[in-house]
Amino acid sequence: MKHHAVLTNLDAIIFDMDGTLWDALASYAHIWNVCMAEFSISGHVEAPDLLRYMGYSIDEIFAQGIISTPEGLDRNAFLKRLEEIEDELMPTLGGALFPGVYDGLQALSKHFTLMLQSNCSGKGLVNFQRFTATEEFFADYLSWGMNPVPKSENIKLLMERNGIKRAVYVGDTQADCNQAHAAGVPFVHMTYGFGTCTDADVQCASFTEFVNQVISSNHEQ
Repeated sequence: MKHHAVLTNLDAIIFDMDGTLWDALASYAHIWNVCMAEFSISGHVEAPDLLRYMGYSIDEIFAQGIISTPEGLDRNAFLKRLEEIEDELMPTLGGALFPGVYDGLQALSKHFTLMLQSNCSGKGLVNFQRFTATEEFFADYLSWGMNPVPKSENIKLLMERNGIKRAVYVGDTQADCNQAHAAGVPFVHMTYGFGTCTDADVQCASFTEFVNQVISSNHEQ
């Protein structure tokens, strides 16, 4: 087993959600379509349309033009309603954990402080934990919806309030990597996820590979 220096002596592991732990693209697409219908916006969002926007907040996704917005649309009202619909529907729509994630989180939680940090809605991480029955594995969590600042700031805040000195951020996009490095923590890129990354500190092709690497790097002499 190859040992990576950035994975040694860890206090905590901070996880991104979408594209890292689960795939909920179909659910998010449905939520966009429900909201668009309420606002009489033409068009239809499919799961693949959302792929390149994963990792961004709904404000940023909207600003990048995922939908054709009619003249006079109240942007703030639309985004507020979009988040409300997500909070209403995600507890039942949910998503599918990637292979090895549940067992892997269970194993990691015995050795490390696990936390979640995502650019999702205010209730997104709670809904994720409840839907996947993973609440017991995570010590803390913070989303853009809970504290609308860049991921780097929320990563640092999570570390500060939990007394964490050495952590890694695990995600699936270049944006995740950039924010991890801005926070001063190494980045682990899950290559099975939704994005690419050119300067990750570690790359893993499966969640199980990551679990094996991080546990062996910390607990084998």
